[in-house]
Amino acid sequence: MKILLTEDVRKLGKAGEVVDVADGYARNFIIPKKLGVEATKAVLNDWETKKKADAARRAKEEEEAIALAAQYNGKWITVKEKAGENGKLFGSVTPQDVADAIEKQLGLTVDKKKVVVPEDIKTVGEYDVTLRLMASAAASIHMKVEADA
Repeated sequence: MKILLTEDVRKLGKAGEVVDVADGYARNFIIPKKLGVEATKAVLNDWETKKKADAARRAKEEEEAIALAAQYNGKWITVKEKAGENGKLFGSVTPQDVADAIEKQLGLTVDKKKVVVPEDIKTVGEYDVTLRLMASAAASIHMKVEADA
């Protein structure tokens, strides 16, 4: 029986592949666990349509991310943290602190997982931070860390 896999199945194939399996294996394991469906013409056409729509959506999201990265590339933000007299911070600047400052000062909502801080920031000064919006879109933002009065 020909099956269109809807999820990856170990030692059988990846999602989207059409594989030939025994009828009993398909009826008793693959189909009940919703790992695949019988590969009819209608199912294959629906899968192709869905795949094309997903590709178009991803391309549009990538275009938007590249435009957003170009818009925010080179911008400056300021983060204020409590510091001692010699400029050493009490703690460090975290990606969450950077994401909050970006949202507050630039109006861009960024997930902290997309903020790449090059090293532990434990002193007052200027640093470069990278925003990984997508795999192909990144923006470099300059950050000034100041002592909070």
